[in-house]
Formats: sequence, structure tokens, C-alpha cells
Amino acid sequence: MLAKRIIPCLDVRDGKVTKGVKFLENVDVGDPVAMARYYYEEGADEIVFYDITASNERRGIMLEVVRAVAREIFIPFSVGGGLRTLEDMRAVLLAGAEKVSIDSGATRNPNLIAEGARAFGSQCVVLSMQVKKTGVRAEIPSGYEVIIDGARTPTGRDALQWSLEGERLGAGELCINSIDRDGTKLGYDLDITRQISEAVSIPVIASGGAGEPEHLREAFTSGLADAAIVASIVHYGEHPIPALKSFLKSSGVEIRDAVSIDLGARQ
Repeated sequence: MLAKRIIPCLDVRDGKVTKGVKFLENVDVGDPVAMARYYYEEGADEIVFYDITASNERRGIMLEVVRAVAREIFIPFSVGGGLRTLEDMRAVLLAGAEKVSIDSGATRNPNLIAEGARAFGSQCVVLSMQVKKTGVRAEIPSGYEVIIDGARTPTGRDALQWSLEGERLGAGELCINSIDRDGTKLGYDLDITRQISEAVSIPVIASGGAGEPEHLREAFTSGLADAAIVASIVHYGEHPIPALKSFLKSSGVEIRDAVSIDLGARQ
């Protein structure tokens, strides 16, 4: 069994890491480069960077921030926000990211997933989706709808069906971001995470809602997630990554040990 991964998320707006609740009322919490370096030193397994207004503003991602973060960390680094073309994806990878996270652009142009997988390999392509519980109906059999443009635009697309389509097109991972749970600290949406985890054969990342260590354990056991994104739970110092890993390991979850890293020694 592969070890579960803890992935701090840096939502960036106007060059600052920001955090909101259900994609609203965002407040700035720090500098993305400094925070990425800190989480790397704390033992994060990966880092994900989202330019959260790029898609809605129809602009490109902040490549200078991507380059600055990539210089500071030596773990997998995934970047998303405003990626609409193969050239957008290539630019992010050349700036230092190991993976691209595509969301709104892929929903509007599903072939972008296949293009990215062919050009860079499936392991570089993460299909991220913002999902909202809207109730079971004919076109939404899972009860969860995909919403794009920073949780602003409903698509009428079913989250489970979109996950299966993303896997078929060549995505190497799926990130399931619950709009209802985002920033609430009430725990991940285990229902849709488990539905998708049971249906696909590629890794699934749970996102949205972590507020205490138990929520990560639930995501990995009840939700069957392969990785969990964390933000509020670590941004405010409530539960540092080493403490989260210690709790999970003591709970029987296969997790990589947190390793103290002297970054200065590598420069």
C-alpha cells in the first residue's frame, strides 16, 4: 500500500496566500514563497499552488511566483489556476512545477486532459474539480455538481461522471474539492470522496474542510482518499504537519515520517 500524502494548499490572490470559507470572504495569511519553504521544512509530502482568480479573470497564472516557490522546495509541486491551453501547462512545468492542476479549462475543453497527458505524461496531469452537493436528479446522479470559475459557475456536469471521464482521457490524479466544506473545519465530504475513490483506479485527493487530525484519518479510511489537502488546519499553526503525521501513524494510517530538513545545507 502506498503511503498517504499530506498536501498543504497555497491559494494565492494578488501575490498573497489567502483563505476563505466556501470560496468567499478571503483574508490574506502570508507570503507564498515563505509558506512553501516552511511547509517543505515541516515535512509536507507535496505542495499545491492555486492562482484562485486566474480562471474567473480569464488571465494567465503568476509564473514569477511559481518560479520563486520552485526554487525553495524539493518535493512535488502542483500548480493550477487559469490553465486553458497546452502552452499554459508547458509554461507552468518549465517554471518548476512537477504537475499541472486543471479545472475550469478542462471542463470547458475536456480534450485538454488528453493533450496534456500525451505531451507530458499522465503523472503530470491532475484533474481538479470544485464540487457542490446539489441533490440527486437525472443529470446529477451522484448528487454532486461540478462548479467552475472559483465556485461561481454551475456546469450541470455530474462530479462522479466527470471523474470517470477525466480518468478515461488520461488524468493521473483527481482532486475533489468540496465547496460546501471549504474553510469550515467540519471535515472532508466523505460521501463524494468515497464515491469517486471506489469508481476510479487513479489516486484521489480529498480537499476542503480539514479542521482536526481526525478529519484526515477519516479521509484516508472512510473516504478512501490517497492524499489530503490541508490549509486552515496548518496555516494558523493549530496542527503542524509533524503532529498530523504522528497522529495518523499512531492511528494505523500508512504515512511518510516527517523529516526535519535543513534547507540551508542544500544551497
